Amino acid sequence: MDANPAPMPDADRDDESGRYRTTYADADFLEALDVEGGMAGTQDVTDRVGCSYELAYKRLVALEDAGHVSSRKVGNARLWLLEGQ
Repeated sequence: MDANPAPMPDADRDDESGRYRTTYADADFLEALDVEGGMAGTQDVTDRVGCSYELAYKRLVALEDAGHVSSRKVGNARLWLLEGQ
């Protein structure tokens, strides 16, 4: 086992607490949707933001819970829509 594992690709450590913190703001995900015309799949958002698919999905779900985006299932994918678009 590697004594110094590679850092998580979508987070960095807080110097004081040692905990990981995200390096992506909610605005990054909202902007990615805006650039895509107000709607996009999770993979499209992942590609625009430059984060992992899992992180993008979790953050988009949180943004949906907060009322900033909505989503619907299209086939085997989820389509995310900016609210107010």
